[in-house]
Amino acid sequence: MRNIPVAEADGLDRAVLAIGTDYPHDHLLAWHEHRRAQVLYAATGVMQVETADGGWTVPTARAVLIPPGTRHQVTMTGVSTRSLYIEPAAVPWFPARCRAVDVSPLLRALILAAVEMEPRYAEHGRDGAVASLLLHELRNLAPLPLDVPLPAEPRLRALCEAFWNAPDIHDPPARWCAALGVSERTLARLFRRHTGLSFAQWRQRACILRSLRYLAAGMPVTRVAVTLGYDNPAAYTAAFRTLLGRPPSAYRSTGAAPGPPQAGRTSGSPSTR
Repeated sequence: MRNIPVAEADGLDRAVLAIGTDYPHDHLLAWHEHRRAQVLYAATGVMQVETADGGWTVPTARAVLIPPGTRHQVTMTGVSTRSLYIEPAAVPWFPARCRAVDVSPLLRALILAAVEMEPRYAEHGRDGAVASLLLHELRNLAPLPLDVPLPAEPRLRALCEAFWNAPDIHDPPARWCAALGVSERTLARLFRRHTGLSFAQWRQRACILRSLRYLAAGMPVTRVAVTLGYDNPAAYTAAFRTLLGRPPSAYRSTGAAPGPPQAGRTSGSPSTR
């Protein structure tokens, strides 16, 4: 199925529904949720998925698992998606929180094949076997560190969201302390409690994941490093490789990394809502 609202097919008595959707550049899917579990795969471009507790930056050839009933919004940068909508009873192991995952060549082929299947596919034929194999493959996906956790504490969250919109690797903790009226020790405790990361780790991760969008747009690595405040491209590249296991050049222009890693928007009604 292609470019149809998921609501039109949600009631079908099939465990797996597959829908392919093409989006305008820099398109925003406003806040919504699905009854089914969703596997949102980026066939092209970069997706920024946001929920109440974090953000996931998903480059080409990767996917994010979105639990049923999870409110989320998605910013699409040059994106064509392939989504699987799965009955919750068919995936009792599905994570309770969104999770970015690697996609193997086999899983990619299965997702693309599923999109071409008839909505009411024969459960005991070839298409039913594809759907069954999809469920097996999805259960063993490798998680990827593509999320930036967001704190629940309102004032700290506001600072984190502002940083995400204009990241700077040298943004000093003293500035955050002054804004919150706390000591650096208290700031450190707040970050650990609300994000599971230290301030420096969170700042680094936010910068690196934000850079994926710049790279996918074709921005040169040197310019990306300057934009994020790194002292030089080598420092940025080292930090990028530490988090994602590959150099930024592997993501430049297409947003895709070849093979598994080692470690203004336009609003509108989403066609898959």
